[in-house]
Amino acid sequence: MLLHVDEEITFRKLEILLAFMEAGNLTRAAEKLDISAVSVHRALHSLETGLRCALFRHEGRNLHPTEAAHALAEVARDVLRTMSEGVRATREVAGYSADRIRIGSLYSLTSRTVPQLIMGMKLRKPDLHTELVLGSNAHLLQKLRDGAIDAALMAIPEDVSDVESEPLFEDDIQFAAPVGSPYSALAEIDLSSCAGERFVSLSEGFVTYRGFVETFRIAGFTPNVVMKTDDIFSLMNLVSGGVGYTLLPGRVRGVMPQKVQLIPLQPRYLMRQTIALNFLRTRERDPNLLALLSVCRLARAELG
Repeated sequence: MLLHVDEEITFRKLEILLAFMEAGNLTRAAEKLDISAVSVHRALHSLETGLRCALFRHEGRNLHPTEAAHALAEVARDVLRTMSEGVRATREVAGYSADRIRIGSLYSLTSRTVPQLIMGMKLRKPDLHTELVLGSNAHLLQKLRDGAIDAALMAIPEDVSDVESEPLFEDDIQFAAPVGSPYSALAEIDLSSCAGERFVSLSEGFVTYRGFVETFRIAGFTPNVVMKTDDIFSLMNLVSGGVGYTLLPGRVRGVMPQKVQLIPLQPRYLMRQTIALNFLRTRERDPNLLALLSVCRLARAELG
């Protein structure tokens, strides 16, 4: 059943009523609200019109609240509190929480990029809570579109019109091998000479997997992939354990196991990733995202 509330009864007028009840007179209520006493009086009178009953007794220029006014004030407190909470909850569901930002990231960015940006946000907005969600490019892009995260640190997605990207740095794909392998002493790798080797890789959906596939296309053969994983750290351990070779972005150098080394590929295999902060165009005015963008721009020189 649809309940009708007279158009004279508004949230703003209920706020004015509460201010008047607390202040005790028109002048102090007006000062508290930074409006004129006439505006306060007009709002209170229009509430009486909307309710079709008297809320105040007039004694000269003074207004004295009736029992009806006290009853309405009690309801108004609950209504305004409920509406305020409803606005907050609605914005949170829509991804506009004022005290929280949810950042998605590739696993490979957690050793350097993510900590640097989070510390920058803590300095800029100390009371802002940061939540971190890890996943592949495809996984993070879907979460971004679903509103499950506010921004994603990942490669710039291809052929999308609803995502804005702020580039942070570029990274080259390199050949990853165990220390002491037959390739260890080489200055660069001709991938076409590795056709007989075993390889391990990330699963589909990771930007590094796309680079993996494209690089072997250039090399002219399909690699013998003996195992796939959804975790780049597990991938590095597979290489360390001699399960197979792989291709990795240079950004993992600082967190690689000691038994793994990165060797540049020959220039014809150059495969470069652009890592960026990505967010929906519809969110470009969000204050928390604007703060994160500023932090990213300041950090760009160090990350590059």
